[in-house]
Amino acid sequence: MTVEAPGRGQVTVVVNMMTIDVEEHFHASVFEGTVPRHRWDDLESRVSVNVERLLAILDRAGVHATFFVLGWVAERVPGLIRRIATCGHELASHGYAHELIYGTTAEAFRADLRRAKRAIEAAAGAPVIGYRAPSYSVTARSLWALDILIEEGYEYDASIFPIHHDRYGIASSPRHAYRVWRRQGSLWEIPGSTVRLAGANLPVAGGGYFRLAPYGWTKWGIERVNRREGQPVVFYLHPWEIDPEQPRMPVSGLSRLRHYANLQRTEARLERLLADFRFDSIAAVKQIVRPVAA
Repeated sequence: MTVEAPGRGQVTVVVNMMTIDVEEHFHASVFEGTVPRHRWDDLESRVSVNVERLLAILDRAGVHATFFVLGWVAERVPGLIRRIATCGHELASHGYAHELIYGTTAEAFRADLRRAKRAIEAAAGAPVIGYRAPSYSVTARSLWALDILIEEGYEYDASIFPIHHDRYGIASSPRHAYRVWRRQGSLWEIPGSTVRLAGANLPVAGGGYFRLAPYGWTKWGIERVNRREGQPVVFYLHPWEIDPEQPRMPVSGLSRLRHYANLQRTEARLERLLADFRFDSIAAVKQIVRPVAA
């Protein structure tokens, strides 16, 4: 978008996309095999208090975001989902049971997708048109999920991360918003954000990258994408990432680092990020984004 700046005339300000993946602390994929699904209802719920903190932070910054809601959460705390909608944020789907797509079947994925959509729409009274897979699990071996999303009427997906990673990613995919054309039709793909450096895509999209790397890395990366490429960045965060008091689950090594490192710093970093850059929801920003060639 173009705005008037004092003494500088018209300048282009890139509006980035702020997204929140609404799930409990124990839903993270690092706990698969450690925290079985049949135990979820027995564990301490912290999603409501953490989402309320995020809503307050976004309100102070005057920012609307896209909240990718897990259907399991929407069924149990529908009032929280209504509150997100009442605050003017976009609601989208994060699936129902936090199943990695490349570990399930097409039939199970469709059923999960439908159950989540029903739960979120019933809670919020607003349509769901966007989707993000748990742990970015649309990969080269699960692209069939895009066909199902198109058949189910979704307008955009935000599940493909154009990086090399041990759990997800399609490194050869376009780095910015693009149109995906399949036999069933088409939809927008809103990929996780990266900078291109030394022939590689390096993540600057938030989440663990935001917590583990210095704040300066994220700031530099967003500035580079905004100024050099004129493109918005897609930033994501989980409510549990601002919660250093969450119970510790029995994991060790890399999984423990990925989930628990720097939780005490995330809230202040987020407030700084919202002061340094412009953000809005995916639904708002994609209306002014020109898609790149796939």
